[in-house]
Amino acid sequence: MLSRMSLRDRKRARTRQALVDAATELFASKGYDETTIADIAAAAEIGTRTFFAYFASKEELLFPDSDARVQATLDAIATRTPDEGPTEVLARALVGAAEISDDMVSRLAVLRTRLMRTVPAVRGRALQVQLDAQHQIARHLAEAFPDRLDHVGAAALTGAFVGAISGALQALLDGADQPADPTTLHTAIRTATDVALTPWREHLARQPAR
Repeated sequence: MLSRMSLRDRKRARTRQALVDAATELFASKGYDETTIADIAAAAEIGTRTFFAYFASKEELLFPDSDARVQATLDAIATRTPDEGPTEVLARALVGAAEISDDMVSRLAVLRTRLMRTVPAVRGRALQVQLDAQHQIARHLAEAFPDRLDHVGAAALTGAFVGAISGALQALLDGADQPADPTTLHTAIRTATDVALTPWREHLARQPAR
């Protein structure tokens, strides 16, 4: 991926990752509330004003790859094949999202899970990220499959899908000291989403095209 970026884009990607790495270290050692944006910028060797060219807040920095994962899902919907239904597209999107980011098996994932339980601002940001993702995915599903899903059905299906991923992550990372083993985590998420999607797959198979 980096090899196909321009020099400017590679530099931005490195600076962005340096901010994530610096914040992860500081939040773990110093505490979330005790760490300032100036602290993070200094540790990443950039100016405080430059921080805001990458992240709007400390809370946003904890979810660096959320937009990329949502976009991977939207791309899967956009590139659906004629034989794919809504549940098949979401299952394929899960694979694509895992390929573009290792965020869920990182040290940051463990830290984020703990902070979501203990810091109201982080918990609020996590909820906003999840709600925004569900809204975007549901809207695109309804538009892609108008003969099979109305807006309510698309929202319910998306909620089951996203909720299964969130639940599996919480179960694996809550109270953990180390990042999850990638194979274990991805297997758990696939199992959880299969459990969530199977009733929908069966339901949609019984429904006549509208």
